[in-house]
Amino acid sequence: MSLSVSEAAIQTKSVRRKVLVSKLGLDGHDRGAKVIARALRDAGFEVVYLGVHKTPEDVAEAAVEEDVAAIGVSILSGSHLELVNDLLKLLRERGVNIPVIVGGIIPPEDMGELKKLGVFEVLTPGTPLKRVTEVFEKACEVGGT
Repeated sequence: MSLSVSEAAIQTKSVRRKVLVSKLGLDGHDRGAKVIARALRDAGFEVVYLGVHKTPEDVAEAAVEEDVAAIGVSILSGSHLELVNDLLKLLRERGVNIPVIVGGIIPPEDMGELKKLGVFEVLTPGTPLKRVTEVFEKACEVGGT
């Protein structure tokens, strides 16, 4: 007995694995973001890499235009609370619920605040790449169906 197309789709729940990775703010050190983008590509994700010196507006616009399932932003400059709050606000204004993962130099006392703002997960330097890909996979399950 064969399944109809809709029954097969329900049973195999397809998850989009298209993600956006970018640097927010003025810092230009992008090695970590590039390592993450490469690891995600190697794990089978489709990665849109925006590069450095991007504004929250740049990231929100590209995320909607590219129809990504998750966003990863790296911030080393110390302006993470303001930049991420602006990004989340812009995403809400556009009517999308795309999980945002924040990486970079984030003081432990700010991690809880970022989560309260609505950040999906906070990753810091030294996080194993396997854990990074697992977090993005879970984010795509939330945002990519």
